[in-house]
Amino acid sequence: MYVCLCHAITDSQIKAAVSLGDSSLADVKKRLGVADQCGKCARMANQIIQTQLEYEPNFYEVA
Repeated sequence: MYVCLCHAITDSQIKAAVSLGDSSLADVKKRLGVADQCGKCARMANQIIQTQLEYEPNFYEVA
């Protein structure tokens, strides 16, 4: 599903960014550009990030 219509960013792309080590909206924004134009997608993007972090531990924090 499209989350950011301004940049055509999907939930799958946001989940992939979390898998690559992004752990906040700022990180995903830097990588993908989500929520940097109109900002309407910020809340949904943040929910996807938080949900993904619950299912997928961040291995960089362990090391």
